[in-house]
Amino acid sequence: MAVNTDRASTKPLIERRSIDYIPEAERHGRLFSQFTLWMGANLQITAIVTGALAVVLGGDVFWSLIGLLIGQLLGGGVMALHAAQGPKLGLPQMISSRVQFGVYGAAIPIVLVCLMYLGFTATGTVLSGQALGQLFNVSDSVGILIFASVIVVVTVLGYRVIHWIGRIASVIGVIAFVFLFWRLMSQTDVGALLQIRHFSWSSFLLAVSLAASWQIAFGPYVADYSRYLPSNTSAVKTFFAAGAGSVVGAQVAMILGVFAAASANGQFAGHEVAYIVGLGGTGATAALLYFSIAFGKVTISTLNSYGSFMCIATIISGFKGHLTVTRMQRLVFVLVIVGTATLIALLGQHSFLGAFKSFILFLLAFFTPWSAINLVDYYCITRERYDVPALADPNGRYGRWNLLGISVYVFGVLVQLPFISTKFYTGPLVAALGDVDISWIIGLVLPAVVYYVCAKKWHSAVPDQLILPVEQNSVVQPKTSGAGRAAAQA
Repeated sequence: MAVNTDRASTKPLIERRSIDYIPEAERHGRLFSQFTLWMGANLQITAIVTGALAVVLGGDVFWSLIGLLIGQLLGGGVMALHAAQGPKLGLPQMISSRVQFGVYGAAIPIVLVCLMYLGFTATGTVLSGQALGQLFNVSDSVGILIFASVIVVVTVLGYRVIHWIGRIASVIGVIAFVFLFWRLMSQTDVGALLQIRHFSWSSFLLAVSLAASWQIAFGPYVADYSRYLPSNTSAVKTFFAAGAGSVVGAQVAMILGVFAAASANGQFAGHEVAYIVGLGGTGATAALLYFSIAFGKVTISTLNSYGSFMCIATIISGFKGHLTVTRMQRLVFVLVIVGTATLIALLGQHSFLGAFKSFILFLLAFFTPWSAINLVDYYCITRERYDVPALADPNGRYGRWNLLGISVYVFGVLVQLPFISTKFYTGPLVAALGDVDISWIIGLVLPAVVYYVCAKKWHSAVPDQLILPVEQNSVVQPKTSGAGRAAAQA
């Protein structure tokens, strides 16, 4: 694959695109940057805490590790399928949902995505605030405010800076994690922990669900960071680059969390950051670890804030028509988003762990049906043949509201309700299943099947080829090789 990496050097530091289609002349980057971005996004403290939850909530080490790995692979596959759409379409992920939901109707899942971003940004800010509080000898609340200020700056700068920080975070994360693993292995009898094997379906499936929900939650914005790659970039290679970075990074972090929680003797919950750093030592070593934890959270928290900005702009553009976002408007959007997340973090920092578990599991009810519909439509119904200019036209091919997509989405959410088990809500069939939450499996499979069957009968007309905007016109992109597509766009 020929990728013109020289293009990147001529681009301004501050991103000027928002939710626009990325023209071929502005495409740049390498597949390896997808791997480093998503590895850096996962080698961080929240992933450690997510893995630890499998043990804190009753699982043993051995089966928790197996369950987490299975969840990573299942959820990571879904996430990577979304990533592969980026180079082909050159669009933010949620705008492509207008094909399935309509130009106005896409606002329904997008609003829920915004809530997800706020929640994840808030929880990441809590943990980063703890780390910065220890590093600078200030309160956790002051640490939260310092971290929020950094996120505002990086989010405003945009795509190139996010990737740059992702590469640095990957290097720092690998060094910190290798050191912490070495310290943990020297202090803990890992073999003895692995010998304790008490299989429980509820604990095992909890571990699977924790990892799967972690990965699936990236789906609504993963293509935002692959859309700048040249359009002839291999979809298969994009799939493996983004998926491998995310799965490897998350699994490594969660393994550390599992062992840390299992050896903590009840001291982990409520002191997550301090306990992890305590594994590495004190003094200058602890200071460096606190820094690595805070820096590691910069990548993923920026992704969440950037994703929130993209979603809000997408909603407004759907109802208003084409939206050009100035740098000042971008700053205002980001300040509102990060400010809201920071307020949530300040109010909820003392009840973090339990609320976080309930939050990430409850999210699955709203995002698995969206993923199922989007992926089935893209890969099985339209087969990558989108009319990109029509995505901005409520009177065009995709209309204002797509009743088929919206109906299947609502069905996908409702059909999960009997199987959900969280503090927010517990379905009537959960007890009969031994307190096992299988809602996310139902939410992936049933909407996918129903949408496929219905869309085969009632889907609106699909263009013969992928139609992309080029300058003032549209161009039909033939289904040919990468070189052929590049020639067609030229």
